[in-house]
Amino acid sequence: MPELPEVETLVRELRPYITGRRIDHVILRWPGCVVTPSPRAFVRRMKGRVIQEVSRRGKFLRFVLDQGSWLVHLKMTGRLLLLSAFEPDPYARADFILDDGRILRFQDLRKFGRLYWVADPERIFRQLGPEPLDPQFRPEDLARRLAGRRGRLKALLLDQSVLAGIGNIYADEALWRARLHPMRPAASLNGEEIQRLWEGIREALLAGLRHHGTTIQWYRRLEGGSGEHQRYLKVYGRAGQPCWRCGTPVVRQVLQGRSAYFCPVCQR
Repeated sequence: MPELPEVETLVRELRPYITGRRIDHVILRWPGCVVTPSPRAFVRRMKGRVIQEVSRRGKFLRFVLDQGSWLVHLKMTGRLLLLSAFEPDPYARADFILDDGRILRFQDLRKFGRLYWVADPERIFRQLGPEPLDPQFRPEDLARRLAGRRGRLKALLLDQSVLAGIGNIYADEALWRARLHPMRPAASLNGEEIQRLWEGIREALLAGLRHHGTTIQWYRRLEGGSGEHQRYLKVYGRAGQPCWRCGTPVVRQVLQGRSAYFCPVCQR
């Protein structure tokens, strides 16, 4: 699933192309991708709207329109592609035809991605925790989010109500950088460990941003190319390979149905 760096990369790539553009027409090929309002009302409210701003909240793309906001959650296999002309595509779920003739296509192989039109995006966003790259988010804020929590560190990092935008890849990468075991109870961290975790989260996310995201399977950039961060991953997907720091083979362990990758020496 695209995480904060992948979604932010798409936002930055989309912004210069579609800011100020009008959506002249919407072709909704699979109505099931629309959460709210009804599919028919979604098409009606999107048609003719001008895209004033493109931003991100957690793993959501947010398009501020001249009336309301359009939200996109890519889930596991969703993609946004900017096309200069129509192309046959069995996985195209919705096309948004812009006033310059280009098509912003929502493509989704497994049909998990979702589209929203909302008058107030806080209706959706109020469930999300703080943004980990927000300059206002400090180590003491992270300490408050984790205080008294009995859950395991990795599970809490994946909880979007604790922090917004972190998923499986960057949770493992952040914990490796912080030298913390993914099964460690969150409430057991001391102040120095909280500081390391805060730094590890930021470093992992910023590294992903520098390399335009991680392409393991589905994620693609706006024009269809892959991200590059998979070449720089420290532990994620590297079971049996040497730890970049100490050379010990990386371990894979299942945690609440998801794989967790870590170094058994660096992350005791």
